[in-house]
Amino acid sequence: MTTYGKIALFVGGALFGSAGFKLLSSKDAKKAYAQVTAAALRCKDEVMRNVELVQEGCSDILADAKEINLKREKEAAPEIIETEVSGQ
Repeated sequence: MTTYGKIALFVGGALFGSAGFKLLSSKDAKKAYAQVTAAALRCKDEVMRNVELVQEGCSDILADAKEINLKREKEAAPEIIETEVSGQ
């Protein structure tokens, strides 16, 4: 490639880059960025609501499981019978 070809590629790249930068910083592009960001925030809020619902369900299940285990422990534990020692 000749020197003129390299210079032409550099100038073309610089022009293309500056045109792209102007396009990305235009008002329409900024509006599009704002819309995309707003949609992402709505999505995040919905995901967080669903996470809270799952956490509530899991805490209910955990409480029920602990209750079941306590019941089983009480049923499995041998009853302690106190007897009076007669000798006095």
